[in-house]
Amino acid sequence: MMHEDTPRGFAFAGAAFCLWGLLPFYFRALAHVPTVEVVAHRVIWAVPVALVVLIWLGRTTDLRAALRTPKMLGMAFVTASLISVNWMTYVWLIQSGQAMEAALGYYINPIFAVALGAGLLGDKLSLRQWGAVALATAAVLVLTLEAGSLPMGALLLVFSWGGYAYFKRALPIGPNQGFALEALILLPIALGYLLWLYAQGALFFVQAGPRDLALLIGAGAITAIPLMLYANGAKGLTLSTIAIAGYTIPTLIFLISVFIFREPFEGARQVAFPMIWGAMVLYIWEVLRKRRAALAQKTLPQQGAG
Repeated sequence: MMHEDTPRGFAFAGAAFCLWGLLPFYFRALAHVPTVEVVAHRVIWAVPVALVVLIWLGRTTDLRAALRTPKMLGMAFVTASLISVNWMTYVWLIQSGQAMEAALGYYINPIFAVALGAGLLGDKLSLRQWGAVALATAAVLVLTLEAGSLPMGALLLVFSWGGYAYFKRALPIGPNQGFALEALILLPIALGYLLWLYAQGALFFVQAGPRDLALLIGAGAITAIPLMLYANGAKGLTLSTIAIAGYTIPTLIFLISVFIFREPFEGARQVAFPMIWGAMVLYIWEVLRKRRAALAQKTLPQQGAG
């Protein structure tokens, strides 16, 4: 049975999408800190936030059980690896003045998920979905022809997030518990890396001023909180609403890149992005068509009973 959109769902998911869309400001403020160290702090300081939330929700039993299950740990290691690649790529793009490429990646993400479903799960695509996939592919080709190379940052975001979402389906644990498990798996690696930097005399954290310290420690909260807001908001929204509203994120990133960071929007980008927006329209059109069909199917028994 398809649940309905609720004000609570809109509030939680909307807050998550806005926080994700505004993250470029946060990581641009840390542009002078090495990317890998920033991501390590995201992991380390996310752990206490995630654990506090689980204790508050009373969901620590699931996490303890997962830590004792080798098969679940193995799958969580895969998802943790993929999400760490996603975080690393995103932070690097923002720090290096390529926020527009990050926006490109997140515009393509839902369309790639559709193509992934067709390739790996045997989903049948409609004409509009094929059109969206074709337009997104053509946009990447346009950018590649001008630059002479693939937009690797955007594609890394797409493939890492698409893989993460695909393998996450096989992780039989709630979203909040799953995030805590992934963060715990990455924690020893993050701590080991920072200890290695410290031994080399290259750890930025020990020489950071109060502002940078606050930003690095706060990276845990801005990593964990949007994910958990989204997880709770998704319970009160239909899948179609989530799919459409998710485009808030790349749109905010794109606007920030053009109007705040003043990144160039010219040449192939003026061709490729309208193609991506066209793919987005086709994607949303198909989502809405399926939603109308589901609602019509839902009301059929009621009409027959009259």
